[in-house]
Amino acid sequence: MKLKDYMVNEGIKVYLDDMRTPPKGWTLVRWPDEVIAILKKGNVTEISLDHDLGDDKRGTGYDVLTWIEKEVVLRDYKPPKINIHTANISAGKKMRSALKSIQSRL
Repeated sequence: MKLKDYMVNEGIKVYLDDMRTPPKGWTLVRWPDEVIAILKKGNVTEISLDHDLGDDKRGTGYDVLTWIEKEVVLRDYKPPKINIHTANISAGKKMRSALKSIQSRL
């Protein structure tokens, strides 16, 4: 799918997952680099992240959070609302910790 396919006049909601079906009104993406590319384009109102995506070499939902945190610190980036929906308990804790760090820097 091309980036232009994600862009609409209104803000979009991005759902990162390899197995689940996104809720109605959300755009499904499979890999962290796709989420980051969409975030760079702007117009995103909300994201929901899974951690385990089937190929850790391609990345995880945590990678999106580390990119957002870096952008917040270095470029005063204003992230969209962030949700975490992973079933991986330990990774979920790590992701929630990253989310708290991001929120503390806003």
